[in-house]
Amino acid sequence: MIRFLPYARLLRLPNVFTAMADIVMAALAAQALPERWLPFLCILLASSLFYSSGMIWNDYFDIEQDRKERGFRPLPAGDISTGKAAGLGWTFMLMGLALCVVADWGPDGFRYHATLIALFLVAAIFLYDAVLKRTWAGPIAMGACRFLNILLGLSIAGHAPHAWGWGLALVVGLYIVGVTWFARTEARISNQTMLLAGAAVVFASLLTALMIPTLVQDANLAHEPPIVFPYLLVAFTIYLAAAYLPALQRPLPRLVQAAVKRSVLGLIVLDAILAMAVAGYIGLVILILYVPSYLFGRLVYST
Repeated sequence: MIRFLPYARLLRLPNVFTAMADIVMAALAAQALPERWLPFLCILLASSLFYSSGMIWNDYFDIEQDRKERGFRPLPAGDISTGKAAGLGWTFMLMGLALCVVADWGPDGFRYHATLIALFLVAAIFLYDAVLKRTWAGPIAMGACRFLNILLGLSIAGHAPHAWGWGLALVVGLYIVGVTWFARTEARISNQTMLLAGAAVVFASLLTALMIPTLVQDANLAHEPPIVFPYLLVAFTIYLAAAYLPALQRPLPRLVQAAVKRSVLGLIVLDAILAMAVAGYIGLVILILYVPSYLFGRLVYST
């Protein structure tokens, strides 16, 4: 357990399940299961590896700042060497790309959809971690990573996404832009104006999600969006607001970090609600991923 914890912290293990939730949501929405189970498993594992690699590179490039602000993290604490971290980061990236290549092979030959999106995703991860994180474009780059992760999941179907697929990617990407913006100065007392702007983007993304049923109906899919969809979305909004309001009133690190953690793990809930809008009530099966995410979150930090 002692040797496991530094790596679990480096990878932000509780958050990996949010990447999985993106892929399951996309696969259910695209009605790619169970027929395309092999591409699904490949993309599910690839997404987890890309996310984990991104967390590794995040700490790798942030090591000097972490030595000043977060000395308890595995790299500045010396629990894991930077060399081992870099080696693991490259390994995860290459394994993820290899799995996407496998997912693209089928009876009709090589489709290239997943591999192309994965290459863009890898580029976005490195751009965020190494170049853009501390600039105004940082939250947009992080949102682009999630946007591409949804598209990666939709590639399981073997064709370009429909309008509702782009809508799903937009909602999740915009949500993460807001969460990243809100979390930018979580290690110290935050600027209330910045927090308010980040929160506004988060809740704007949830408002944008209301367009999904219309896109689904326009596509004439077999599943009608359940009538409870908007009510679950409102309940989720209230759930987030209960953590955001205290942080906005008193922008202390512990309150901001609590709101960020709820938002990150809450992405699993949002994915389940969005999946339900496209695939029906079966989408709620994604909520199962919240259990390991929550349990590991009691042992390992998420932000």
